[in-house]
Amino acid sequence: MKAAVGDKLVVEGTRHGETRRIGVIVELVHEDGSPPYMVHWEHDEHETMVFPGPDAHVVTEGRKETPLTTW
Repeated sequence: MKAAVGDKLVVEGTRHGETRRIGVIVELVHEDGSPPYMVHWEHDEHETMVFPGPDAHVVTEGRKETPLTTW
């Protein structure tokens, strides 16, 4: 996973009742864009350092989000 400042980090809810969380990446720890990221969360306006798991993906600025495939 690679990202840049301004990209969005989307974390899907993996359990029943959990909702999708969306945040904007405001700071990179590594110059190559690899995690972790400092993220400003849209739902509650706070910032946290995030080590994204398999339920997360990056939406690059200027690129539309790809819908998830359901099997």
